[in-house]
Amino acid sequence: MENKPEKKLDHGYTVDDIRVMEGLEAVRVRPGMYIGSTGSRGLHHMLWEIVDNAVDEAANGFATEVSVTINKDNSVTVEDNGRGIPVGIHEKMHVSGVEVVYTQLHAGGKFDNDSYGFSGGLHGVGASVVNALSKYVEVEVATAGKLYYMRFHSYRDDEGNMHSGVPVEPLKEMGRTRRQGTKVTFMPDDEVFETVEMNTEIVSKRLRELAYLNKGVLFRFTDNRIKGDNKYREYRYEGGIVDFVTYLNADKTALYAPPIYFQGARNTEKGMIVCEIAMQHNDGYTESLFSYVNNIPTTEGGTHETGFKSAFTKVMNDYCRKVGILKDKDASLSGDDFREGLTCVISLKMSSIQFEGQTKTRLGNTEARTAVESIVQDELTPILENLKNADISNTIADKAVKAAKAREAARRAKSMAREKSKLENAPLVGKLSSCTGRNPELNELFIVEGDSAGGSAKQGRDRRFQAILPLRGKPLNVEKRRIEQVLENDECRSIITALGTGIGEDFELKNLKYNKVIILSDADQDGAHIRALLLTFFYRYTKELITSGHVYMGMPPLYKVQKGNDVRYAYDDEELQRITKGLKGYTLQRYKGLGEMNPEQLWETTLNPENRSLVQVTIEDAAYVEHLVTLLMGDKVQPRKEYITEHADFNKVDTFEDKVKLN
Repeated sequence: MENKPEKKLDHGYTVDDIRVMEGLEAVRVRPGMYIGSTGSRGLHHMLWEIVDNAVDEAANGFATEVSVTINKDNSVTVEDNGRGIPVGIHEKMHVSGVEVVYTQLHAGGKFDNDSYGFSGGLHGVGASVVNALSKYVEVEVATAGKLYYMRFHSYRDDEGNMHSGVPVEPLKEMGRTRRQGTKVTFMPDDEVFETVEMNTEIVSKRLRELAYLNKGVLFRFTDNRIKGDNKYREYRYEGGIVDFVTYLNADKTALYAPPIYFQGARNTEKGMIVCEIAMQHNDGYTESLFSYVNNIPTTEGGTHETGFKSAFTKVMNDYCRKVGILKDKDASLSGDDFREGLTCVISLKMSSIQFEGQTKTRLGNTEARTAVESIVQDELTPILENLKNADISNTIADKAVKAAKAREAARRAKSMAREKSKLENAPLVGKLSSCTGRNPELNELFIVEGDSAGGSAKQGRDRRFQAILPLRGKPLNVEKRRIEQVLENDECRSIITALGTGIGEDFELKNLKYNKVIILSDADQDGAHIRALLLTFFYRYTKELITSGHVYMGMPPLYKVQKGNDVRYAYDDEELQRITKGLKGYTLQRYKGLGEMNPEQLWETTLNPENRSLVQVTIEDAAYVEHLVTLLMGDKVQPRKEYITEHADFNKVDTFEDKVKLN
């Protein structure tokens, strides 16, 4: 028999559970306040709000399936087989529960612990914001053997005033049904969003991630804009986060299998905390730790990660002393030693979440640290001490001992590098053309491929705020190197010194000398390789540069179109077609590299803030970025060949496009 998650049949979620907190007034006026942006990221945030509601039903045991369909007209349908939105009349609002949920901001059953034990929807802004920013929303609710329907729409009156998310008519009973759950279709408003086309891969990858985090729940995804079999995908993982860790380590060499898995629960003053952890070491040197709270990625970490790290370090040191790997006179090993090469997924479920940080993706609950520490201590210790697992435990310990020796070598290398940088500062200054401005908030650093392009950039730049660092060779592939080898590489050392932040555990964002760090390379295979190498360096050793929004790609033009004195530049083939459509008697130059442009052309097209195109590098899905970095930059050749064959287009800056989003 197929092992499906048990679905609760509790219909105790009623209209009385819905609390109204405030109205919907400001959403249409300031959409960015509620969904972050009106670009692609904000568009997908709309979908996540509706998907989160469906997943909350699954996470609390009331649903076993979630389906997402992108329709041909770019509307989106999300359906679950949960309890269904309450359809009764709300006592205070005197309208149906469906109308309350879709017209009142922060109205729902998630503001106490009676209807939902754990909710991912709490961090968001709710179905009402989706309604406010859509042309229309249709809601079907199947509950207690009956089917209900309601439609909302946004329109302008005769005077041009916008009315958003208005019910067309009250909730209607449509008849009997055997279905159970909620089905929502919404059409994002093209007056609000720069694009209303959802990205197939972004949606697919998020649903796969949710399937890993919700063991046994079936996620269906259909994109009816695609022809052929590829339009339908489904994800269900009976192993949950164990399968997730296996996937993340698929292109690495694991030191033991299967991954270690344990879970536990603790009662706190603020409610129950349930924690699942899956972990597996590989033969690499970097730590890959991914944490989630109620299915929400906590990319900036937080108290739950702190609790795991401190407890894991203690448990491992205790084990090493117990079996004699560490003697009484030996110093304890550090957490970094034990986590070298570790891939770990932490999934927390809790009822009251406090998020902190610049992007609200760091958990701040102090009780989470205590709970996770206790669970790791109590659950991991017997696993390590079990004689059946002796090989695994000793493998982790042996790797940590080697890491400690390498760490000491790295410490000495760092010390030498600091001293050498003092001595060699003059040569670096000769290579780095710094700017005259002393305000880091205004300054920019261009990391430029090659001496020829570097020379043009130095002559064409605005010296007041633009610094140029030419690369004389390809940067080191840091994915395959320890930190001491990174510090010995001339190109890496030059970048580290120019940035001023340090790297790794010594990284200090406050010391950054440039607000924008811009990678400028040719639009060919070599240029794409250099971008990938630099992104890997930033991701592994200065990740906060990316998460804080300081890393950019410069976009040099591919074509120069000239007719007489009229000169125009095209940055891709589509723009070239638009420029040359109907144009006769023009000359066309295809730039093979930055070095072909003179300083004036480089300033006009690529350096001048008034004209240039910059692409900001951000991380939307750290787990997928980890997988992609390993695949592209790691040791295994065949998976990399397959990926490049399928995806690479070296005329676009999209080597990391799937999840190191280029916005």
